[in-house]
Amino acid sequence: MKEAAFTFKLDESSAQTKMQQLIHAITEAISNGALHEGDFLPSVNKLSRESGLSRDTIFKAYTTLKHRSVIASTPTKGYFVSNESFKVMVLLDDFSAFKEQLYGSFRNALPENYTVDLLFHHYNPDVFEQLILNGLGRYSMYVVMNIRDERIEKVVRKIDPNKLLILDMGSPGVDEMAYIIQDFDEAFKSCLEQGLERIEQYQEFNLVFPASTPHPRTAIDAFNQFRKQHQLKGTVIHHLKNQPIQKGQVFLVIKDDDLVYIIKACREQGLKLGEDVGIISYNDSPMKEVVGEGITVISVDFEEMGEKAAHFVENKQKIFEVLPPRLILRNSL
Repeated sequence: MKEAAFTFKLDESSAQTKMQQLIHAITEAISNGALHEGDFLPSVNKLSRESGLSRDTIFKAYTTLKHRSVIASTPTKGYFVSNESFKVMVLLDDFSAFKEQLYGSFRNALPENYTVDLLFHHYNPDVFEQLILNGLGRYSMYVVMNIRDERIEKVVRKIDPNKLLILDMGSPGVDEMAYIIQDFDEAFKSCLEQGLERIEQYQEFNLVFPASTPHPRTAIDAFNQFRKQHQLKGTVIHHLKNQPIQKGQVFLVIKDDDLVYIIKACREQGLKLGEDVGIISYNDSPMKEVVGEGITVISVDFEEMGEKAAHFVENKQKIFEVLPPRLILRNSL
């Protein structure tokens, strides 16, 4: 084992503490291959002389990395890299069936020496901000499902853009941040066009769009344009609960809670799904393949999204991709 040529330069303008900067520099050096398993780090005294950091700050940083099993030490030779693994932070909005597909695909596509911390922000800006700030400098790569809040952009920009991937929602093409996001506009309308022949068999086409959903509101505009273009009767429903479900209606639902409500209402009233009442659901999952003899969906391929995210994390190659959803016709329409 040899001492690696590791150097550290303090950034006085950084929002991180001196200890956090040193921890980040060491984990970054491991991530980019500058430090390998078995390489020795400079001694506390040597690094203190070269960097200007206090011995106490360096000792605390080395101790923290030991607790994380990134480095180890021997009484006579000092500190060395013990684990050439890579830690990834995955921050999702919430946990649902299609997010499980995405994460499973992502995890399976990564090599075994990558460890993943899976966290959720539940669309709460305060939680989002705290999780990002707590994670700065602790991970090799960051995969983040974004949240629509003005102050969140400043928080996200604290992450090195070379290590960051934005998933699902975002604004493509504005800067150097890598992204894999959905097309909620033109491709969404294209899916409705593909299902037009079946939609026209019903007397009324309604979009169920809860006021609280984080789903982009551009979907409402796309829906209304499609409905008016084809002279379809219908409306946007923000509160479905306690509304009657009637024969001749077809619903496009965003949330699974509303999907369940419609299915149960059909059963209680003796309405046959796919004939008396139609359903198109957003975001596919294995359960929707079998419920009610199959639920028609508009959905991107979340397994593909997970695989592409894993490729970015492993190869560090920027990706700027907008995934179009597709219409999967099943018996509910």
